[in-house]
Amino acid sequence: MTTIDMKEELYKAQILVEALPYIQKFNRKIIVVKYGGSAMVDEDLKRKVIQDVALLKLVGFKPIIVHGGGKEISSWVKKSGMEPKFINGLRVTDEPTMEIAEMVLNKVNKSLVSLLEELGIKACGISGKDGGMLRVDKKLSGGEDIGFVGDIKSVDTTLIHSLLKDDFLPVICPIGFGDDHHAYNINADDAACAIARAVGAEKLAFLTDIEGVYRDFNDKDSLISELSTTEAKDLLASGTIGGGMLPKLNNCIDAVENGVSRVHILDGRIPHCLLLEIFTNKGIGTAILSEEAEKFYNADIVC
Repeated sequence: MTTIDMKEELYKAQILVEALPYIQKFNRKIIVVKYGGSAMVDEDLKRKVIQDVALLKLVGFKPIIVHGGGKEISSWVKKSGMEPKFINGLRVTDEPTMEIAEMVLNKVNKSLVSLLEELGIKACGISGKDGGMLRVDKKLSGGEDIGFVGDIKSVDTTLIHSLLKDDFLPVICPIGFGDDHHAYNINADDAACAIARAVGAEKLAFLTDIEGVYRDFNDKDSLISELSTTEAKDLLASGTIGGGMLPKLNNCIDAVENGVSRVHILDGRIPHCLLLEIFTNKGIGTAILSEEAEKFYNADIVC
């Protein structure tokens, strides 16, 4: 073995050693991964995300995937001769759109199951309708009726825990039941938060199309590696957070205040972002944690 080869092998060993305390700390703990954004439409990124989740499972984590599919739903709505319509960022979901959404989400669901099975992971694709898992009320947008869009009111974790107990990796699409027994589309971020709270997840990771939370979005050197819930609320109150990050950060705070130990916002466009955030000392995204939680990073700002 050459000197260069030896250095490469030692570097790989050092990475494994660095990961060891995190593997020990989170062994047998539940981690919910909300999977969406560009990482769902780029086939190479999709495979890398699934590899990450498979590795988490094989080293002793209990991962659960909750996925969206908004871009693909919009594409199929257009293919059907309709135009996607949104009110205050929420999809207007009439009966034909709901049929398309359920079809697309189930298609995405089974494709993720297939990728996991290829890697030797026992996976089971389900929707929030299965086992009465996600029960919803009709959601309004600014007082306007937007059709079959649901606001989660309860989560029955019986099926999820049964799958975890039997060593399956649950892959969940965000469709729920209303009191009228009709299917309702649910925002995937909301579904992931509700499920993470209900199962007592140790971690909740959002794969997004942004690097994380910035103190100043226009200053790319101001990415924050860790935020307590108090700091996150102060940041929201400052008015510097806007757009799609506003509801996401509110969801993160809600999840932590309801028992989830840490919530991570990660850039899903970065290959193996889950492994980099969870198993390395520096991390790459933003972690939101409770006031009493142990901080893993030495600095507040990642450059």
